[in-house]
Amino acid sequence: MGKRQRDCVTCGAPVGYLNREHCCLCWRRLKEQEAKASCPGCGKQRILESETGKCVLCSRVCLQCGHPVRKADETACRDCRRKTRQEAAKQDCPRCGRPGLLRETTGWCGPCSRPRPSKQPPRICRACGQLRKHGGLGLCSACVQKHPDRAFIRGAGIAARLGDPPVWFEGFVTYLAARHGPARACTMLTELGRILEDPNPNHPQAVLDRSRRPGRSMGSLARALEGFFTSQGLALPTDQAERLAAGRRHRRVTAVPEPLRSAAAAFCDHLLRSRERALRADTRPRTDVTIEAALATIRDLGQFLAAERGKLDWAVVDVHDVEAFLAILPKARKRRLTVLRQFFAFARRRRIVLVNPTTGLTAKQPSGFIGQTLGLDQQRALFRRWTSSDDAHPHEALLGILGLIHGLSSLEVRNLKIDDVDHAYRAIHVAGRPRPIPLDPASSDVVQRCLGHRRTQATANPHLMVTRGTKAGTRSASGAYVSHVLDPCGVPPRILRSTRLVDLVNTLDPKVVAAAFGMTAESVMIYLADQVDAGRLPPGNTR
Repeated sequence: MGKRQRDCVTCGAPVGYLNREHCCLCWRRLKEQEAKASCPGCGKQRILESETGKCVLCSRVCLQCGHPVRKADETACRDCRRKTRQEAAKQDCPRCGRPGLLRETTGWCGPCSRPRPSKQPPRICRACGQLRKHGGLGLCSACVQKHPDRAFIRGAGIAARLGDPPVWFEGFVTYLAARHGPARACTMLTELGRILEDPNPNHPQAVLDRSRRPGRSMGSLARALEGFFTSQGLALPTDQAERLAAGRRHRRVTAVPEPLRSAAAAFCDHLLRSRERALRADTRPRTDVTIEAALATIRDLGQFLAAERGKLDWAVVDVHDVEAFLAILPKARKRRLTVLRQFFAFARRRRIVLVNPTTGLTAKQPSGFIGQTLGLDQQRALFRRWTSSDDAHPHEALLGILGLIHGLSSLEVRNLKIDDVDHAYRAIHVAGRPRPIPLDPASSDVVQRCLGHRRTQATANPHLMVTRGTKAGTRSASGAYVSHVLDPCGVPPRILRSTRLVDLVNTLDPKVVAAAFGMTAESVMIYLADQVDAGRLPPGNTR
């Protein structure tokens, strides 16, 4: 070291070099600090390796798992070295055939060498009294699944897990337990618990919207929630019926060939707007069934034009094409022609066609009744089947007897409720009829059979005819179910009602029949025949 020039500005030691402010020790320390940087692995100030960009310690990592390695000559960490040794020592177990560490005492792997837990001895089930494996609550597994308190136990568990369940949750558990089996109720409560645990709001309308499944069915849980919330006044009903109707209309429109589809879609929108105007004007709007039937007719016409006539433009359709289409189903000519007149009138207003091809076409049909009726022998056979035979289902006997004797339609029968049955006077109240309908002994027995069948279903549905699909709610039986109830006897409900109306109108005064059935005089007169049966005339009179 040369002659002292000044003192170090950091430690005060002598500095022997010109133009330098630090001593040799401080100078070396500063040089080392300049070479260091913050390690991205440990965050400390270290000299980084050029290959890894980390310090020496962080650069030593396991090649298998990436954990740090302490020794410089190792390429694997301690855990990976131990796993490698264990894998090398494994052998195939002679019992299960899987690789494992064989025990010296048994010669098997660990799972095979460990003793199995002893099974609990079977017990006497306190419900069924049989010696079976214990399932819980002193019951066997089958009786636990059917235990009526199972839904309440599941609901209490979900409420404890939620901590602060909604105020309506306990009432909904009771609602489910009264209308569904224990297994189905527990399944729906489990699904409801997952919905309530998400961070979304748990007020009734939001829970009902989140429980709906996409597709044609909104799910059993959504239906149960809708019935409970609407009965308690907590939420508004869903628009499931409107969604299903919109889906049916969409399927009918999309079935029209592509070049003809836009006009069919515009006609569908026109029908919907006309229904909205009718609702505002308080007139008779078209129902979903009427609109769907009209779209089905347009669909069939479009497919017929594309496949049979080779026409892909509505403007080239002529009267011969319409006549050929109407000739396919002669019995539906009047109904189809009415729809086609509406469609082509709409198309002409929209400049889709220049000439209405339905102009001049007619559908002449007899003005009187042309439907089918049953003979006396057929009526007697059906009466015996529904009154004295056990082969008929109670719903079949109810719909058959009420239609054959009292002239009730399938819609009136499926809308009957238990409150409409007057047991004291043996009568039923039917909506639309001015007075109660007295029941004869056969009809009364059929009603009692249906009530007994309803009691076996343990339902709270207020309707007299309850099915498997409606016993958990309050809806009436579907039209599809009622239309197939009489399939075993091969007679549609419409023929039974027509037979009774034809007989009454031609036997009694039509005005009396119209007053009894709640019908207009014009609707009754179509059943009046233009000739009289010779058996009804006095001896010596002919006509």
